[in-house]
Amino acid sequence: MDGTVIQTFINGIAVGSVIALAAVGLTLTMGILRLSNFAHGDFLTLGAYLTWWLNERGINFWPSLLLGMMGTTGAMLVAERLLWRPMRQKRASGTSLIIVSIGLALFIRNGILFVWGGSSQNYRLPLMEALDIWGVKIAFYWVVAFVVAIVAIGSLHLLLQKTKIGKGMRAVADNIDLARVSGIDVEQIVLFTWVITGILTALAGGLYGLMTAVRPNMGWFLLLPIFASVIMGGIGNPYGAIAGGLIIGIVQEMSVFLVGPEYKLGIALLIMIVILLVRPRGIF
Repeated sequence: MDGTVIQTFINGIAVGSVIALAAVGLTLTMGILRLSNFAHGDFLTLGAYLTWWLNERGINFWPSLLLGMMGTTGAMLVAERLLWRPMRQKRASGTSLIIVSIGLALFIRNGILFVWGGSSQNYRLPLMEALDIWGVKIAFYWVVAFVVAIVAIGSLHLLLQKTKIGKGMRAVADNIDLARVSGIDVEQIVLFTWVITGILTALAGGLYGLMTAVRPNMGWFLLLPIFASVIMGGIGNPYGAIAGGLIIGIVQEMSVFLVGPEYKLGIALLIMIVILLVRPRGIF
């Protein structure tokens, strides 16, 4: 097989793993909170910018990423307290929630532009030689991003399967009313959902900035593949979102041989449309 094809396929796996991280956060909020959060991509951007801003001030990348994850999680919890909880108490419709989330997305994006400007930014990291894997050159930091994403996905699996909080989250996602009458503290589950979502989303943003560059619209352009991954995997199904993210990432990157790089986002839209027509509840 041509080396370029293999390299593009591996790039697709790396991009897909980052999309999968963000998609898990989104599918949790959709499944547990019944919230289609169109600000999800801009929270991803916020995580990347917080990481870059701290790294620019002399803090090592990994502590910067950790602090960026904490800052993004804090921002999500503020949004929960000021927006989403009052909206739930008022039993706002799904349409109202979508409109509010779009407004929040615009607020975050313009806030990023106001504070940090519109230029692309890069982390302060040493230049590393590409890895030679069976004759295929793979960018070092793409491999790092993939490994970190896999570790995060594995940790999430253990959290969902082995902890009381994880089991509660799965119960609330399946049937919130049944979970409530079973004695599960739904409000506590909601808070933990935002914490996990914030961590995964900021991590995805930081890793994507590591692979490419930090840009104000990076999360906005990733939002469509993230939604496509969630729909492909089935809303509320974190494992389906992981599989969907990997599939979307690989198909997007491989599609450049057919339609060119400028149209690969359209491939994610096409996949989402086909899945909605054939399997509205997802392939899983």
